[in-house]
Amino acid sequence: MSQNKTPPRKFFGTDGVRGLANSDKMTPESVMRLGQAAGRYFRNQEKKIGSRPTVFIGKDTRLSGYMIEPALVAGFTSVGMDVRLCGPIPTSAVSILTRTLRADMGVMITASHNKYYDNGLKFFGPDGRKLSNSAEAEIEALLYGSDLRLAKPENLGRAKRYEDMQARYIEIAKATFPRRMRLTGLKIVLDCANGAAYHTAPDTLWELGAEAVIPIGVSPNGKNINLDCGSTHTELLSETVVKEGAHVGIALDGDADRLIMCDEKGRIIDGDQLLGLIGSGWHKKGQLSKPGIVATVMSNLGLERFFESQNLDFVRTDVGDRHVSARMRKDGYNLGGEQSGHILMTDFTPTGDGTISALQVLAEIIRQNKPASEVLSVFEPVPQTLKNVSYSGESPLASDAVQAAIKDAQSSFGSSGRVLVRASGTEPLIRVMAEGDDGTKVEKLTDDLVNVIKQQANSEPA
Repeated sequence: MSQNKTPPRKFFGTDGVRGLANSDKMTPESVMRLGQAAGRYFRNQEKKIGSRPTVFIGKDTRLSGYMIEPALVAGFTSVGMDVRLCGPIPTSAVSILTRTLRADMGVMITASHNKYYDNGLKFFGPDGRKLSNSAEAEIEALLYGSDLRLAKPENLGRAKRYEDMQARYIEIAKATFPRRMRLTGLKIVLDCANGAAYHTAPDTLWELGAEAVIPIGVSPNGKNINLDCGSTHTELLSETVVKEGAHVGIALDGDADRLIMCDEKGRIIDGDQLLGLIGSGWHKKGQLSKPGIVATVMSNLGLERFFESQNLDFVRTDVGDRHVSARMRKDGYNLGGEQSGHILMTDFTPTGDGTISALQVLAEIIRQNKPASEVLSVFEPVPQTLKNVSYSGESPLASDAVQAAIKDAQSSFGSSGRVLVRASGTEPLIRVMAEGDDGTKVEKLTDDLVNVIKQQANSEPA
C-alpha cells in the first residue's frame, strides 16, 4: 500500500519564505497571493466559535517592509481575516503574542540576518510555533490553486495597528528573569543590528537595573539592518566592549531571534558555549525537563563531549531551529539551540529569542559572581572549520566525485572527527564543515573538499 507523502515545497525554504525584495517571491503580487493562501489555510483550520479569525503581523526594519506589509494585509483581509499590525518587533514577540492573545496565526516580515535588500515571511500557528512542512505544503497547494474563495464584500477583514505591542513584549521578557535578581552593577554593550529589537532590547536591560546599557546598531534607516553589526558581524561589539570597559557584550540579529555574546576581553562567545552554560546551570538547579538538550549537526563536538561528561543526552537534528523545536516537542526537552545563536527555551517562548536568552546568561554571570570570561567558556571546543562554495544551476552535491570525497574525508577522521557537507536552505551555497582533535588535519580535509566541490560547481569559495 502506498503511503501519503508531504509534497515538495517550492515556495517555502528552511525558515519560511525568503527572497530578493520586489522580485520573484517577494513582489507585492506574490506576497498578497501568499497571504490569501495562508489565510485560507488557517480559516480551514478554524475551530473557534463566535469570533473572527485574526492574524498578528510584525516586521523588522527593512525598507521593503513598507511594501510587503500592506500586500499581506490585502491578502488576509480579502479572505476574511482581521489583521493586527504590531510594527517593528522581534520575531519571538509575534510568536508569543499570537499564542497569548489567542490569534489564529502570526506572521513576521523579516529576512533575519540577511542584508536589507532581501526580505521574507515567517509563519506561526495559534500555538506560537513555526509551521510544519506539511502545513507549508498545504499552503503552497492553495497558492498554486485556482480558487482561494475570496470573502464576500460584507465579510472582508479589518486591519488595526496596535501601538502597545513593544511594551507588552518588554514586560514578557522581563518576567523571564529570575525574581529578586537585578542587573545592578553590570555595564553592558548591546548591538541590536539596526533591527527589530532596537527599542525593546535596550529598554528591557535598563528596566532590569543595568548600571549602563551602551547601545549600538539602534539607528535603523531601512538599509543598514545587519550592516557591519549584529550577531553576524561582531567586530564592532568586541571593540566597543573593550573600549568602554564593559562587563559583557550582547549581539542580536535583524529579527532578534539569535544571540551571540562577548566577554569583557572582547572574545566572541557562540551559541554552543551559551547552550553549554544554560544547560549545565539548569541541570544543577533541576530545571531541565529531561536530562539533556537538543542541538544540530553543526554544534561543536566539544559541546557533545561536555554534556556526555555530565551524563546528559545530546540529541542532534538537521540545521534549523524549526527542526530543533520539533525534536524538543517530540521528546519532551525544554532546551535546545544552534551554534549560530538560536537558543530555544520552551518554558519561556515557543521560538528563539535573543533578548530572553541573554537574560538567562546574565543571570548565570550574576549567580557565579565572576568575570564573563570565566563564566562563558564552559567547554574546550575542538578545531572546527566552515567554508562556503557558491554555485549556479544544479547543486554539485549530487556528483559522484563530491560524494566520494566526503566519504574519504570521514573515513580519514574515523571517530576523532566529523565531516558535514550540506546545501544552504536560503542561498546558492554548499557549506563544508569539518571538525576534529587534529586542527591541521581539519584544515587540510576541509580545503580538499572545497576544491573538489569548486571543480564540480565551476565556482569560487564565497
